[in-house]
Amino acid sequence: MRLGLYLAGDSLFHRMSPGPKLATVAVAGTVLFFLDDWRALAASLGVVLLLYAIARVPWPVAVAQIRPTLWVLGLLFVMLALIEGPLAGVVMVLRFAALILLAALVTLTTRVSDMTDAIEAGLRPFARLGLNPAVVSLAISMAIRFIPLIAEITREVRDAQRARGLGRSVLAVAVPVIVRTIKLADDVADAMDARSYDPTPRSRRDHAAVAAADRDTGNRAR
Repeated sequence: MRLGLYLAGDSLFHRMSPGPKLATVAVAGTVLFFLDDWRALAASLGVVLLLYAIARVPWPVAVAQIRPTLWVLGLLFVMLALIEGPLAGVVMVLRFAALILLAALVTLTTRVSDMTDAIEAGLRPFARLGLNPAVVSLAISMAIRFIPLIAEITREVRDAQRARGLGRSVLAVAVPVIVRTIKLADDVADAMDARSYDPTPRSRRDHAAVAAADRDTGNRAR
């Protein structure tokens, strides 16, 4: 199953630069939270699905983007339906479904490395305020990568515990998921340490130049 990861293609959305895509998600997310009419939100969801068709994303892949959140959306609907009425639940579910699918479309049509470069470039003016664009862009890219991985880990653990008759036990699912997530984070940290990741605010070109200089120095030493 492919979930929230880059899907190779040559559609219009694949050729767009990451900056406009991220800006569109930010603007669309703001607009969606100001819409309270379920018909407008349903139309917005329809537009997002149309964008999936334009991007030539297979429907099984599109469905896979929303499937892990269905139980959350269902719980959200029930809670709002009991508190404010069924219409409020429908509005909230439509809003979050449209936003989740739109954000997933961006990750499906954009390489994580390109997205990281765009975020880092956009945050570079804030470096004067002490912000490290490289670290922030890395954190965002890692979050983008980890969210689908954690969802997949949760699905695997739930299936395994269900086979043992423990599918309804929250603790039996949560503990292995937390342990595997921590182990995954440790593995990623070890991999970054092994590659001598430098968190100082340098551009990738600077990092490449330093790495090349280190290789040249090593070759001369031999």
